[in-house]
Amino acid sequence: MKYKDDANLDSSQVRNRGRGGAIAAGGGIGTLLLLFLISQVVGVDLTGLAGGSAQAPATSGSEEEETNDNCRTGADVAADRECRFVAYTNSIQDYWGQTLEGYQPSTTNIFTDQISTGCGTATSQIGPFYCPTDQSVYLDTGFFDQLSEQFGAEGGDATEAYVIAHEYGHHVSNLLGDLEAGQQDSSTGPDSMGVRLELEADCFAGTWMNWADADPDDVIESFTEDDLNQAVDAAEAIGDDRIQEKTQGQVQPESWTHGSAEMRKGWLLEGFRTGDPNVCRTLMDPSTSTELG
Repeated sequence: MKYKDDANLDSSQVRNRGRGGAIAAGGGIGTLLLLFLISQVVGVDLTGLAGGSAQAPATSGSEEEETNDNCRTGADVAADRECRFVAYTNSIQDYWGQTLEGYQPSTTNIFTDQISTGCGTATSQIGPFYCPTDQSVYLDTGFFDQLSEQFGAEGGDATEAYVIAHEYGHHVSNLLGDLEAGQQDSSTGPDSMGVRLELEADCFAGTWMNWADADPDDVIESFTEDDLNQAVDAAEAIGDDRIQEKTQGQVQPESWTHGSAEMRKGWLLEGFRTGDPNVCRTLMDPSTSTELG
């Protein structure tokens, strides 16, 4: 992925937060991964339900916040890799600020081990998530290692950008009322509202990629074909069928919460191909549709 060196970055949109203390992991990897998937939807840590628990200590350490004042321009990404999260977040929010009337900016919170959120205490076990209570995105950067090492994703800048854009897709769904409507349905499976919300977020991520590639003023100078392939590879790697095959040895569509690899790939590419977020909203009830763009 290429960054525009002279683009200004707004470091206030990303907070580096965290809490010290060791995390005692327990339970089988399959159980943890499935709870991780469920936790992404509800925004709270459910991994403690695994045998032996995977809970962070409740009283050790203190939460600290670091600034990203060194991330001022696109050129700073080459000097400090942490600045790429600022670049992604700025670009994504610039897009939605221009696309969704009344868009309310969010914040990307980078953490290690565990963090206090409006949805409860989260640990690194649950991966990236969006908390609708405080309207914030949370990201443990160790997830990207897990994505490559355990899920077999290729990795790279575009993978990171896709993951963050997906979480901001949930923020947009929340602002539109789709998230609340979707969470009233607790069913699972390929046609469930939970899966539709995840695919809507994938599609929204694709529309942002289309915009970032074309906008001459954006900090992201271009999305190459290799970048798009990286993003698609990541979306496929965390498809429900892929994870179930790895953790259970069999695929059970009736329990899907995020969609299959093919479904996630398809809607990410549909968003990128059309660049139209209204297409993404066809996944939800048309009566709730809001004209975007």
